[in-house]
Amino acid sequence: MKGARACLLTLLLSGCGPPQRSEQSETPGARLEAAATRAGLIADPAAGSLVGAWMLDTDRACIVPAGRGVSRIGVLVDYGEGQGCVASGTLTRKGGALDIRLGDDCRIDAKFDGTRIIFPPAVPEGCRTVCRGRASLESFTVEQVSQSVSEAGTLRGVDGAPLCATPGG
Repeated sequence: MKGARACLLTLLLSGCGPPQRSEQSETPGARLEAAATRAGLIADPAAGSLVGAWMLDTDRACIVPAGRGVSRIGVLVDYGEGQGCVASGTLTRKGGALDIRLGDDCRIDAKFDGTRIIFPPAVPEGCRTVCRGRASLESFTVEQVSQSVSEAGTLRGVDGAPLCATPGG
């Protein structure tokens, strides 16, 4: 019995001591990515400009500055007659993380990887209101094609209204 207690005590105490660093930045992969970013081999998501026109296949987006760390964003998914999404809203950036709000019930935590904006594979149910047919904003992905505010301003919804117009403008 004494041996069992000593073994148990040894196991419990082995869990004591300084906490192990499990920060993602300390992994070999994270260190390699950081070195490649510093060397300019891969884009730094925290440094790249989001302003401009974005597209990939039939998905489109525009982003224009709106002031105080907030940008206007418009998204357009067009899969043909009766199948698509159109929405405008705001974007707030925190490094590579993007807080996108396309109405009261559609808040999306997207990411910017330095070259692409990527929506998650599941978005809130409230985002269905900006889509019709079987289209959705799930996994919406676009790449930057221009850093021009004027080009971003040319993106229009199916009704012809500009998607990145500032309110009242």
